[in-house]
Amino acid sequence: LTKSSLFERDLDILKNLKCAIGITVTTIDEEKARLLEPNAPSPKERIKALKKAKKEGIPAYARIDPIIPFYTWEDFDETLDALSFVSHITVSTLKLRPDSWKRMEAKFPELMKKLTPLYKKGEKIGGYYYLPKEIRLKILEEARKKIEAKGITFGSCREGYYSYPTCDGSHLML
Repeated sequence: LTKSSLFERDLDILKNLKCAIGITVTTIDEEKARLLEPNAPSPKERIKALKKAKKEGIPAYARIDPIIPFYTWEDFDETLDALSFVSHITVSTLKLRPDSWKRMEAKFPELMKKLTPLYKKGEKIGGYYYLPKEIRLKILEEARKKIEAKGITFGSCREGYYSYPTCDGSHLML
């Protein structure tokens, strides 16, 4: 699983191995992605490379992570459409540590005005702040329905929600 597209240069080797290739796409929105992942290749570049891997016969999966209410959740459908060629998608909502909370407040002050009250009502698990369970499960249920409607297996990790037997898509290598 990567946010890079460098695997593309090794497809001639990878296609002969028992492997699967996965990418993380936070959002298909290029501007939002640039702000969230300033040093990562663009989502479109990653998706293009993954399509090449799939064309070579390598199982492809993706992770849409983190889902951020009022931000990346707003374009989830477009992100999912761009990834509709993969066999498995794992999703996860934003989990904040105290340091990442401060970075988000500095970079996205208006967004954090909306998110802070939600996260303050949520759980703290292992040093991470989670959205309230009812909000988290509502997002995950909607995501699962949309993903499975496209014939794609669904996974979620560290969310307390149903997932395919493997949350990460490793079943694609069996």
